[in-house]
Amino acid sequence: MASLLYLPLILLIIPLMITTAQNTPSPGYYPSSRISSIGFDQGYSNLWGAQHQRVEQGTVTIWLDSSSGSGYKSLHPYRSGYFGAAIKLQPGYTAGVITSFYLSNNEAHPGDHDEIDIEFLGTTPDKPYTLQTNVYIRGSGDRNIIGREMKFHLWFDPTQDFHNYAILWTPSEIIFLVDDVPIRRYPRKSDATFPLRPMWVYGSIWDASSWATEDGKYKADYNYQPFIGRYKNFKIGGCTADGPAACSPPSASPSGSGGLSQQQSSVMEWVQRNYLVYDYCRDGKRDHTQTPEC
Repeated sequence: MASLLYLPLILLIIPLMITTAQNTPSPGYYPSSRISSIGFDQGYSNLWGAQHQRVEQGTVTIWLDSSSGSGYKSLHPYRSGYFGAAIKLQPGYTAGVITSFYLSNNEAHPGDHDEIDIEFLGTTPDKPYTLQTNVYIRGSGDRNIIGREMKFHLWFDPTQDFHNYAILWTPSEIIFLVDDVPIRRYPRKSDATFPLRPMWVYGSIWDASSWATEDGKYKADYNYQPFIGRYKNFKIGGCTADGPAACSPPSASPSGSGGLSQQQSSVMEWVQRNYLVYDYCRDGKRDHTQTPEC
């Protein structure tokens, strides 16, 4: 009799479990599994804020306080490749703070550089983190920055555990991945709208109070310092700038020929349908003559 009493409760729980399990559709293919992990020192070194950077048991911790932030840089420049890291973000009040993982050639081309960004925009405790993806082409430092931002919320809490974030940059496309789920694909539609020059890989944490959180409404509050970013499980599968011309980068899809499989495209559409919060191509306030790919 007791088991019959519990039956309605069980019937309620089962659909809830199925719904939860189905919350994140499978991409069907996991490009990160094809790339070996490397130690931090094998691929990177400190760039700035050495006193705010610590490497312990494969995890790199960088932090921002009122005196400084910190950043690291790859040992080599690359002309294509898969670049990933597992990242865990700080909970609580992080407004104004950027935790990032990105490609750039700013040091080689100041004022005229290319960049491919994954940036976590800090937030207030009542709101989720925003993951901003961006692509620059020859466009910073000249007061004519043409960003190509797409912003997402995530289907999990990025402060609770490490999750894998990656950029796959090939001569034909850029794909942003979260736990191997593609969230954005930026195809090469013309040389003028696609980064082609070699770039280094960077990670950093810094104060971007002027714009990071709700367009600068909320600033970094150092009563909550230090602000901490943690990185591990580094993966680089790339073609170095001075490597053999025959080198080709990994593929995001099982076909090995670029693009995404039908299942991957369906998962990306699911992400963009449920978690996309800003798309530069859909911003009516933007001058889209500067972004012809839209």
